[in-house]
Amino acid sequence: MRDLEVRRLGLVPYSDALDLQKALVEQRKSGVIGDQLLLLEHPPVITLGVKARNDRSHIIAPAEDLDAAGVEVFETGRGGDVTYHGPGQLVGYPIIDLKPDRCDVHRYVRDLEQVMIALAGRFGVQAGRIEGLTGAWVGDEKLAAIGVRIARWVTSHGFAFNVSTPLDHFKFIIPCGITDKGVTSLERILDRPIAMAEVEEAAVLSFKQVFT
Repeated sequence: MRDLEVRRLGLVPYSDALDLQKALVEQRKSGVIGDQLLLLEHPPVITLGVKARNDRSHIIAPAEDLDAAGVEVFETGRGGDVTYHGPGQLVGYPIIDLKPDRCDVHRYVRDLEQVMIALAGRFGVQAGRIEGLTGAWVGDEKLAAIGVRIARWVTSHGFAFNVSTPLDHFKFIIPCGITDKGVTSLERILDRPIAMAEVEEAAVLSFKQVFT
């Protein structure tokens, strides 16, 4: 890969991250900046991808429960259905130009999955794919979700890897519209605390390993 600037941003409100991505995508398209990888966490938020833009049936909690838990709801321009972001979840937003040799949407999604699988592997966790679904899975439980947007072959949005995410918050939704699968986290699998900085570093190494 060409030079990659990694930005570790900490806790960022979802709306601020959308605005930042929009600005960086335009800068990347015009060549003002090189490839970027934003690593951050969000306050509790449910996001609706293009599949769910006009259908909120996969948000199963009443509005008052979401308000009580401090969970916002945002429509967004990424692909996919409904997902949850919150503290303890490492979110990665690659702003990269896929031209000239990676102009393949399906390949890009598979590559992000490989990053998540490699990231899990650095902690001794064997993750994999499930045919017909996206993300990284451990058995029938999703460890990492993926939802992307690509405009003129410049990417935005990306992946969400559960490190110490409160898994009970996923009860507010049907994650990605999938009813017969569960959700897990790195800490739940390993049964020990994991420092987010350690996962960030492993994510950068895994990303560079795949996008070379």
